[in-house]
Amino acid sequence: MNTLRHGSRARLAAVGVAASGALLLAGCGAANETAAPPAGGGAPATSDVSGQISGAGASSQQAAMQAWIAAFNSVAPDATVNYDPSGSGAGRDQFVASGVQFAGSDAALDDEELPQAQQRCGGVDNVVQIPVYISPIAVVYNLQGVNDLKLKPATVAKIFNRQITTWNDPAIAADNPGVQLPATAITPVNRSDESGTTENFTEYLAAAAGADWPHEPSGDWPVQGGEAAQGTSGVVNAVKGGQGTIGYADESQAGELGKVAVGVGSEFVPPTPEAAAAVVESSQRVEGKGKYNFAIDLARDTTESGNYPIVLVSYQIACTTYADQAQGGVVHAFLNYVISEEGQQAAADAAGSAPITDAQRGQFQPAVDAISAGS
Repeated sequence: MNTLRHGSRARLAAVGVAASGALLLAGCGAANETAAPPAGGGAPATSDVSGQISGAGASSQQAAMQAWIAAFNSVAPDATVNYDPSGSGAGRDQFVASGVQFAGSDAALDDEELPQAQQRCGGVDNVVQIPVYISPIAVVYNLQGVNDLKLKPATVAKIFNRQITTWNDPAIAADNPGVQLPATAITPVNRSDESGTTENFTEYLAAAAGADWPHEPSGDWPVQGGEAAQGTSGVVNAVKGGQGTIGYADESQAGELGKVAVGVGSEFVPPTPEAAAAVVESSQRVEGKGKYNFAIDLARDTTESGNYPIVLVSYQIACTTYADQAQGGVVHAFLNYVISEEGQQAAADAAGSAPITDAQRGQFQPAVDAISAGS
């Protein structure tokens, strides 16, 4: 298994949420002091919560977040939830700097960030980190005449490491017997911004491809050359707009692009929510990081049938205690909705993600119930 988040990185600490067209809004209520809604994973009563909170982070969650915010607004019309899909790294930066009340992230807080978050939240056990969005990361491509493509981990690694540069390379042909592959040049597309999607993808390559991927897992793309694009939508648009292009993106946003079936053991597994959920079910929680920290140690090098290992597990990160009573109540209510069966189904309908299981909900519920306002 390959533990999420490796090493440290230099960052610029952003202290606020940018007021931009990317900002997602729900509701319009004053920050009245109200109690948090009842525990239990259900939708909050409309009279129980009002106030305003802001979050920032993973762009991969954008479709799900839009669905969550819209649905939450229908049951809590006096609450306002803002979300800026500025990228996982930016969201974690803003959270530890107290610029937002919650963050969305495609990678768990690392060994540098976690102590900062614990300091911001007031203690080791005061950080809430729960996986709320499970989705495969698709290796997407645009290659005329090739509708089905299979690639072993080593082949994927060599393509993105720019060692395989044309589509009719013998290694690709060996993975796809009988497929007519053109001599078109390969243009890899990667994220230009620090990205949890990149980190998840490079963790997979490091674990599954071995020496064919000689780079450390990182949220910053490690290979020079190719084409770079901002955010998930930027990668998808760049792959769509090219020919012979290949990239990686949350499967829910891949649209009509081709999606690679990757080698797992003796079979090739396509990116589906069910296959992503299967690998998460067989993975373990990272222990010793705090009572309410549910970072997952993903089995990236699995050979289990039906498991898709290039999976994105996206987290919501919050504190158990907020000085502002209204903010604590809205954070509690919103995350309570997000992990509820209704909230997970809303994300699945909007983004094609895999809902968390009842067993996972039972594990995460005490963390959400621990969120409260300060005295």
